Amino acid sequence: MTALLMAMLFFVSFSFSASAGEYDPNYPEELSEGHLNATSAILIEAESGEVIFKKNADAKMHPASTTKIMTVWLALNSADPDMLVTVSENAVNVAEDESTAKLAAGEEVRLIDLMYAAMLLSGNDAATAIAEGVGGSVENFAYYMTQAAQALGCKNTNFVNANGLTDENHYSTAEDLAIITRVAMQNPTFRQIAGTTSYVMPKDNIYRSREIVTGVRFILPAEKESGMYYEYSTGVKTGTTSAAGRCFVGSATKDGVSLISVVLGCTTDKARYTDTIKLMDYGFSQFKSTSIAEIYAENPRVIDIQGFALDDPEVGRLQLELRKVDPAVKDLIVTSQDQIEYWVQNFNSITVTDFTRPFRAPVEAGEVMGTLTYYPEDGGSAVVYEMLATRTIAAREQLFPTIDQIISDAENDKNPFPRITFELVFLHVLLPAAGIWLLVKIIKFLKKRIRRHRRVKAHKPQSRYYR
Repeated sequence: MTALLMAMLFFVSFSFSASAGEYDPNYPEELSEGHLNATSAILIEAESGEVIFKKNADAKMHPASTTKIMTVWLALNSADPDMLVTVSENAVNVAEDESTAKLAAGEEVRLIDLMYAAMLLSGNDAATAIAEGVGGSVENFAYYMTQAAQALGCKNTNFVNANGLTDENHYSTAEDLAIITRVAMQNPTFRQIAGTTSYVMPKDNIYRSREIVTGVRFILPAEKESGMYYEYSTGVKTGTTSAAGRCFVGSATKDGVSLISVVLGCTTDKARYTDTIKLMDYGFSQFKSTSIAEIYAENPRVIDIQGFALDDPEVGRLQLELRKVDPAVKDLIVTSQDQIEYWVQNFNSITVTDFTRPFRAPVEAGEVMGTLTYYPEDGGSAVVYEMLATRTIAAREQLFPTIDQIISDAENDKNPFPRITFELVFLHVLLPAAGIWLLVKIIKFLKKRIRRHRRVKAHKPQSRYYR
């Protein structure tokens, strides 16, 4: 009993020490909640929305300026980006410690320029101007923001302003912000804004043209030495208030895999970026980008060809390769490594094969032997591949042609009269004649035996008295 208790104690202490160990960037797949500085965090795969990692992801938090993700996305879907917005006195009435785009009251600015100012500079004045220009008032626009979030499936989000200033009724969660950002990043204009490092705001009725630079250090190569830049980064938005702490919603793409992360409540500016990098590295260690052709290549189809030449080095075995019928059809698959291995082992269960040509030589390299069709689980368009021969296989030389060859030759012969060939004479003259001759011989032989049997005379009866 003592030994058992000691073993259990050792196991518990070992497990605790392992989970509480320091983060090792060489082993990103070993990430645990304790390795993150953030109070709340989540990582999702952008294509499917699948959750890869989370830590208190459904806790209600102050989102700070990450709110502006919804502000800009909703404006893009509600108004013309080229519309002119007149900046109000209310919009420029910001506190000294608030982030600002330094807009002026009465300034006429295009909506798209206000979006860049709100995302790159995190300008609270720009966000308020967007809300008033599109929604008529901040209150109306915030109401639409909340309704839009609920329509996307956000269950714990409520907005009362467009810039993210702290309010007890203004809250969201890491999970909800990931949902909003995933949808927003599907908009090409939003995606471009989110990944822009610098932008020139054109001249307007008050200011000359001026360049603005992003405050998102995650996408600035100049921050590489500081450890806050990520080479696969694609955006999107920071947020900071005393109540929210340091927040960041990030996105990254590597080898066809796109990820979205959210960290809320970090204690330092650097921590929100290092946490994001840990999450991204973990996600890229778990998810891979592949295609049906790549999965097929792990275990390609091999068929046996009949009638191959006797000197064929592979004795008729033919490997088939795939070629997509419509190059424009999307066949990219983003999934976990375990799922890829399952598909390799169960390839026939996710595809349908239809062979359109007999497995008989001769076969030419590149010749279409059949088709393979993949039907996506999400109900997307079917992807059709041609199955091509990878090499040429010569036909075996035969003494006599096959019936199929004879029929083919006859159908393709332009001469209305049959050609006199040895094969034709043999099959249609010599062979039948030999059969008839043999049959006649057999009949004559049997007749002779019958007549000979009938000619034998019976013996005269003899008695013992006969001398």
